[in-house]
Amino acid sequence: MKELSRRKFILVSTLAAGFALAVRPISAQVITTDTEGLTWYGRLVGESSSLTPKHPIDIAPVLKAPVLGLYGGSDELIPNNTVERMQQALKRGRSGSEIILYPDTPHGFFADYRPTYRQQQAEDAWKRLQAWFKQHGVG
Repeated sequence: MKELSRRKFILVSTLAAGFALAVRPISAQVITTDTEGLTWYGRLVGESSSLTPKHPIDIAPVLKAPVLGLYGGSDELIPNNTVERMQQALKRGRSGSEIILYPDTPHGFFADYRPTYRQQQAEDAWKRLQAWFKQHGVG
């Protein structure tokens, strides 16, 4: 009986917490950062706007932290020419960054829950990522 009461308490507590989160006031703010600790996902180039005044390619030559990029060569969302431009921009700096472009590999090749998953490329990317973290003292 104690177990049943405990479950009811947990359920009620969870529902109450969920409701409190759902009705809390919404606020928004613009967050700015410098290039230290910067991470990105996706496109490397784009039009500047108030929300995205700079893109990765714009800051590549001045990066101080190394970046590992793992891209699919047949990615329709991130064209090869922008990946190649990013590689060139990174070479103008001294961050020690590296970009890998997997030929004939679609966007989302690492996501094993998508039809675009590519086991061989994903396993290679995972090994490279682990080696990258070890090399740069992360983890």
